[in-house]
Amino acid sequence: MEREKLNTLFKHAGLSKKEFAQKLSMNYQSVNQWESTQNAPLWVWSWLENYAKARKFDEMMALGKSMEEGKR
Repeated sequence: MEREKLNTLFKHAGLSKKEFAQKLSMNYQSVNQWESTQNAPLWVWSWLENYAKARKFDEMMALGKSMEEGKR
C-alpha cells in the first residue's frame, strides 16, 4: 500500500525516482529500495507533496503571465 502511495506522489510531482535522486544528490539505489526492502523516510512524503504544489504554482503563474500579456 505504501509503495502505491509513494508511486502516486512521484507521478503527481512529475518526477521519476531517478530524477528525484539526482535533484537531491542521492544514490538511485537507495531511492529504489524504498519500494522493496525498506520504507521511504518521512521527509520524502512532504518533500514530494511540496514539490508538486510548487510545480503547480509555477504552471499557474506562467498561465497568468501569458494571459496578462495577451491583454496588452
